[in-house]
Formats: sequence, C-alpha cells, structure tokens
Amino acid sequence: MTLDPAASGRPPSIRDVARVAGVSHQTVSRVLNNHPSIRDTTRQRVLEVMAELQYQPNRAARALASSRSRTIGILSAMSTDYGPASIMTSVEAAARANGYWVSVANIDPSVEGSISDALAQLRAQAVEGIVVVAPQVRVFEALATLPLDIPYVTLQSTSDDGHALFFDQYAGARLATRHLLELGHRGIYHLSGPQDWIEADARMQGFLDELNAWDAPTTAPILGDWSADFGYFAGRELLRVRDFTAVFASNDQMALGLLHALRDGGVDVPGEVSVIGFDDIPEAAHFWPPLTTVRQDFPELGRRAVAFLLGELDAEGAHTIAPQLMVRNSTAPVAR
Repeated sequence: MTLDPAASGRPPSIRDVARVAGVSHQTVSRVLNNHPSIRDTTRQRVLEVMAELQYQPNRAARALASSRSRTIGILSAMSTDYGPASIMTSVEAAARANGYWVSVANIDPSVEGSISDALAQLRAQAVEGIVVVAPQVRVFEALATLPLDIPYVTLQSTSDDGHALFFDQYAGARLATRHLLELGHRGIYHLSGPQDWIEADARMQGFLDELNAWDAPTTAPILGDWSADFGYFAGRELLRVRDFTAVFASNDQMALGLLHALRDGGVDVPGEVSVIGFDDIPEAAHFWPPLTTVRQDFPELGRRAVAFLLGELDAEGAHTIAPQLMVRNSTAPVAR
C-alpha cells in the first residue's frame, strides 16, 4: 500500500520517502548529501518520490542555531565552455565571500524532466537561492512552467522578467561589428554559436543589425559550435571563396581556429583579413596575432548574481552589464 503522509495531517518525513521509494532511510540521507555511492537509478527514484510527496528536509540540526542552510544552488547545463564555466566559478567565489556554500545540480536540457528533477534536488538541500547558468532556449521555456518560491536569478538570458542578469550580448556584437566597419571593412562574415544558445542568437542579431545600420552588405552567418576545431574548418572553407576582408567570431575559441586556418592558407592577419572574437579568454592576448575581442567581466557578473539573491540589488527589471571592446593586433584598416 502506498503511504500518503498528507492523510495523517503531518508533513512527510525521511522515513516516508524511504518507504515509498522502497529504500532505507540511510539511502535517502545519502541522496540528500550527494553521496557518490548511490546509483543513478536509485537517486532518481528517491528524488521523484521527494517531489511527489513534496518532502522538505529539516536542516535545522545541520545549520547551527540559525536554521539556515547558508547554501546557494546553481542550476547548470553541464557546459565546459569558457563563458558558463567562468560564470560558475565567479558565482562560487562571490558566494564564499558572503559566507555561503554552493551546491551544483547539472541538467541535460534534452532530457524530459531533467530540469524539474534538478530543482527538486536543490530544494531538498534547502538552498536559499538559485542561480541558473544554462543558456539554452529550452531551459528557460521549461523554467517558465515551473513554480519557484525561493529567490532565483537567471544568467545568460535576455528576458525582462524581474529575475534576469546578463551581459548585453547584443550590444557587444554591435560593438565588434562596428569596429570592423569603422576600419573600412564591408565584406564581413560572422561565425555564430549553436542555434539554441541565447547568447549566440543575440550576438548574431547584433551583427546583422549593425550591418543594416551602416547599409553594409549582409552575409549569412555560419552556424558553429563554439570550438576551435569548427573555427579552423570554417576558415578553410572561407578560403575557397576569399570574398571577405574580416570575420567576427562569436567566441575566442572559434577565432583561434580561424587564425590557424588563415595562417595555414598563407593569409596575413590583419594585413589581408581582420579577425575579432568575443569573451576575452585569458589566452586571447597571447594568440598570434593578439586577438581583438569583446570582454565580459565574469567576476562582476558573479558578484551581482549573489548580491541579487541576497536582496542587495533591485529585483525589478533586467540588469545588464556592458561589455568592453579590447583592441589588439588582429584587426586593422582594410587594405586598399
């Protein structure tokens, strides 16, 4: 017989969860503490039962006299790319500076139920706020259907829903494109990021709108995958047509691969072709030539995200951080 704790008028306990899930209460405890010995199938079953019973663990005994977890949750889409990884590092540093720990719940946006399960996991740990570091469109679509009754902030978004904090990707792309146009370039290609990524779409739109504002010829963006390998592949293909004098890559890794391809093809950068990236990764200043790029201040984003959750920032409306153009030696006036 399935236990229904609500019928008894009391909140469900850890033993109720264990009984419904068919495991021991020690196993439920290990799931709550992210113990590595628990099988994924068992962990998933326990989390599903917690959500079904609306179980909220009592953390008072472990949170000293304050009865607070002093924990901030991060909902992450398991990306090793520089941007998301840097944001997570910055959020954790800012949280620690404010006396908080961080708990990360990774999701696979392509798996149904992954987001709700991850949120249940974070809620089971009594996190006091959640930072969403998952830049795929479908993640935000799923979040819109889920009730969140604790403070949260979404990064890498472009929405004005009262929970958004992000770099102005659109403005950064226009800044990069304008730099090339001011140097006299008119044959400009754009290596875009993956189609489902909010940042990639905003940068692509900024590129197209800046070209239109200058009444410059528009080229179809080339959809990439953020990797240096793709930048190299795209560069080799572009060398077949040679109808361009500049390329705006949507991130620095693709710009690196592009520089490699141009060098292999005997093309001088920036003498014949100018290249600009986006992110300003630590190695960008040491590319050859040093890469002109758009800088995002990730430590500042992490600081603001934690301040937002702690109520130190106005929660009304979106908060944007302006990117900065870093001019180095990979861009120059178009050759006449």
